[in-house]
Amino acid sequence: MSDDRPNPDKDLSAQNLPGQRGDHGEEVRVQRGMFGANSGGDTSGYGGLVRSVRLPGPATRPYGGWFDEVADELEGALEEQGLLPANAIEKTVVDRGELTFHIAREHLLRVARTLRDDPALRFELCTGVSGVHYEGDKGRELHAVYHLRSLTHGRLIRLEVTAPDADPHVPSLVAVYPTNDWHERETYDFFGLIFDGHPALTRIMMPDDWQGFPQRKDYPLGGIAVEYKGAQIPAPDQRRSYS
Repeated sequence: MSDDRPNPDKDLSAQNLPGQRGDHGEEVRVQRGMFGANSGGDTSGYGGLVRSVRLPGPATRPYGGWFDEVADELEGALEEQGLLPANAIEKTVVDRGELTFHIAREHLLRVARTLRDDPALRFELCTGVSGVHYEGDKGRELHAVYHLRSLTHGRLIRLEVTAPDADPHVPSLVAVYPTNDWHERETYDFFGLIFDGHPALTRIMMPDDWQGFPQRKDYPLGGIAVEYKGAQIPAPDQRRSYS
């Protein structure tokens, strides 16, 4: 049986290392040290490490496989509606064998309806929306990522939209994909993304009066001081910082 995976003894290029992007993509942060310690001495031995955190950059055609077909159909359908595709699709990313369209948030609803209703696309199912917080991605710190599946054609793609911390609004997709109801509430609860048009945008996990959004990168660790054999161990956010 043949194995199509790269042979590390013969090919050690950066493409074979999933955790690396080299100098490609968009840099959103520089990580210093293994744990990012920023106070006190770093006793881990990894304090000299410097790592660039990058997001994948736009892909160029041909994307490969059925990706070009989906991109062509989507762009053509938007043009038929009088919308210039370049105004709606900020970039198209092909990374690790997956296709992601980065959509301008003001056009998200139209793009989602097109992907759902166009006979050549038929992405009938949205399996949820995930939030991401990149502190260093200035002007677009908050990301919402939608996973769309075509049951008709057996395909899976992503949509991604961004919003700044200062204006954390994106359109709700509940009118297009009703199953997003609770997913959008969870993303609002943990990341503070406000889904305009959601029928009942309330917290779903945290208490209604909770302050802040626990899965943002700038949210404090919190914790409870623990006493152990007479010694007092402080809460995690009061110890030496490794974040």
